[in-house]
Amino acid sequence: MSSTFNFTSAMRQDLPTPAQKWSGFPKFNFVGGHNAPESIPVDHLIEAASTVLAREGQTLATYSLESGAQGYLPLREFLVGKLNRHAGIECTADDILLTSGSLQGMDLINQVMLSRGDVVVIEEANYGGCFSRFQRLGVTPVGVPGDEDGMDMLALEQTLSDLKTKGVKPSYIYTIPTVQNPTATIMSLERRQRLIELAIEYDVPIFEDECYSDLIWSGERPPAIHALDKTGRTIFLSTFSKSIAPALRVGYVVAPWAVLSQLLACKTDAGSGALEQMVLAEYCPKHFDAHVTNLNKLLKAKCDALIEALEAEFGTSAEFERPPGGIFLWVKFPPEVDTTRLAQVAGQQGLSVNPGAEWSIEPDAKRAIRICYANPTASTLRAGVEALAEICHAEFGVPTRSGNVSRT
Repeated sequence: MSSTFNFTSAMRQDLPTPAQKWSGFPKFNFVGGHNAPESIPVDHLIEAASTVLAREGQTLATYSLESGAQGYLPLREFLVGKLNRHAGIECTADDILLTSGSLQGMDLINQVMLSRGDVVVIEEANYGGCFSRFQRLGVTPVGVPGDEDGMDMLALEQTLSDLKTKGVKPSYIYTIPTVQNPTATIMSLERRQRLIELAIEYDVPIFEDECYSDLIWSGERPPAIHALDKTGRTIFLSTFSKSIAPALRVGYVVAPWAVLSQLLACKTDAGSGALEQMVLAEYCPKHFDAHVTNLNKLLKAKCDALIEALEAEFGTSAEFERPPGGIFLWVKFPPEVDTTRLAQVAGQQGLSVNPGAEWSIEPDAKRAIRICYANPTASTLRAGVEALAEICHAEFGVPTRSGNVSRT
């Protein structure tokens, strides 16, 4: 009787850690870029799907819906107007590539722009996925600190100068300027202009990631860096994941044809999901702006509930800035709190948070956590923060008092 074949013996030895089997969300799930279930416009999406399939369903017989490899033309045409209204970007449908979520766009950009041994300049606190990608690619990220106005331009200038002295030219400057992840800051107009000046001076491209820029409570924002840059050195990346639904997996890149042509050469998937693009193109012209306005009201209410709970349970032990938008809060605890350990213990008790060391290369990252608040209800947020305070007190003595009740 033959034994079961051991596939691991035939696998490459440099693979990442194997994935864990899905076992459901934890009771308090404060990680991931999920959105609010109650915000999904199900009825309008059903209507859009029925309408567009009745009208154009036969185009599913061809790859790319008879629109070419850059994606469904009506959706790209909608984006031309949206980007102009919301971000000040002037482009045509030919300047846009639709991707399977913004992560495919990021991977394609990295495939085209980066080689092993390269250096990139980034914000110190940053999207956790970019760090893991740089590690796999053998690329070194050099962090630049920031504050409530975004990346510090004096620090960026010094970083670029130091690298030049060492004979190092960064492959790009990566920034999330509008609702930064994880700090939720918005880079000021002055700093955006200065970033472009420095990029020109040091002859470095800019990679602008605007995945969260639709989620601003006031709806007011500076123009995108891409809109301000008249030299054509900025690659712009965004998504419908945060504004409509993450499971739809539709992102987009705006860049010169010299870039898009190489991204397309590397995009060997025969086209991103067609039905999602068709439905969004039918839905968005009628409903996008009103939907995002209502979504931001809902997210702000959840953010307020989270902040109230943190203030009640942690008091001054939790440091954070009230965000102008987004779906997450960047929280710092006293130095004695190791949030990697906190996340491990909390995870064993059904409470999931992102430890700061996975989202930042700043010196005090180990005392920070990222809490995502879009998906849970307000009552779940409050109960989860109370549970987090109890766990944190038991492990580190912080907070000394929680909810005005001694934790002894």
